[in-house]
Parts: sequence; structure tokens; C-alpha cells
Amino acid sequence: MNETPSHANEFLRTLQTHAARFSLQLNKEATARLSDYYEQVNAWNTRLHLVAPCPPAEFATRHVLESLFAVSYVPESARVTDVGSGAGLPIIPCLIVRPDLRVTLIESSAKKSIFLRETLRRVAPESNAVIINKRFEAIDVPEADVITCRALDRFTEKFQELVNWSPPTATLLLFGGNSLREQIEAATLPFSIVHLPESEQRFLFIVKRTA
Repeated sequence: MNETPSHANEFLRTLQTHAARFSLQLNKEATARLSDYYEQVNAWNTRLHLVAPCPPAEFATRHVLESLFAVSYVPESARVTDVGSGAGLPIIPCLIVRPDLRVTLIESSAKKSIFLRETLRRVAPESNAVIINKRFEAIDVPEADVITCRALDRFTEKFQELVNWSPPTATLLLFGGNSLREQIEAATLPFSIVHLPESEQRFLFIVKRTA
């Protein structure tokens, strides 16, 4: 994922041409900041293995636009807690286009937490964001209206623990495939499912906790 001018242009062009397929409208400021975010991931990826190497067009669709697909399910000025933030997906793209959000990023890796802090300083300097460098199991859940999770290690194994940890009134926005769907169904939680555009077996699950 070493960035060159042509890679940056391909990323930007893909954002602009594919956004509508994800029901998104991105203004010039948002696309510029998303491009800065892509540049940051590229700069850190060799050291931290933030995401698997992929072409810029795939990064734009599978990572950034898929992440932004969640914003329509997040209320205005919502308190959002992102668990296992890693490369900042989905939360940093969401924060770029929705600066009204009040966000807590939970990441257990100290090095990835530094990446998150430096990237937010660059791409969303005015954001209301807090980074907690711990495992979610080790902290009390912050006040949150929405819990997001896209790349937590051993996600399906930790699903029930994540649900139990989350505030009873929170909505969980979870990215995953059929194995995660089986976990949600086994937990008998109310949920809806949205197939992510331009993918075969990736979904956004909107899960409601029961008190």
C-alpha cells in the first residue's frame, strides 16, 4: 500500500465515483480529509499492519465507503464508542463526515493508539474524540448511544462479552459476515441486517440490546 500520486488519485476518484452507491454525498472538504486519512494509513501500515495490503480503489470502497455506510444509522450529536479501533475503521471516516459526533476510541495496542492520536490530529483536529489504550473488557463502558465495531480480534468469540459490556440502551452497529450473524441470532437479540454495497457476504448489523 505504498502511496504514489497515481494511487492517491485512484483512491480519490473511487470515492467520488462510488459514493452514490453507498447512499453518500461527499463534499470537497470531506474527500480531502479522507484522502489525508488514506495517506496516514499508508504511512503507518508497514510498521503496524493496520490493514491487509490492497489497491487504492479497494481501500476506498471496502474500508472507507463501507465505514461511512453506517453514518445514516447514527443520530445527530450521538455519543459513539468504537471498540477495537485499530486502523480507525469505521470511526475516523465517520468522524470526518460527522463532526457532530462525540467519540471514544478503544484500542488495546499502544502503537496503534499513537497512530489513532496522530491521525485524528491531522484529519479531524477539531473533533470531540477520546482514545483509551486498553481492552474494552478492562474498563467501564463510557456513556454511549451507539457502539461500533468492525475489526475486533476474535470478534465472534467476544461478541457476547461485547453485548454484555454495552449500555442496555445503546444500538450496536457491527460489521461482519455470516458467522457474526449466527452469533447474533443465537443471542436472540433484536436486530436488522443491511447488505453492504459492492460486497458478497459482508453486512452491517444493527443490534438492539435488551435491558
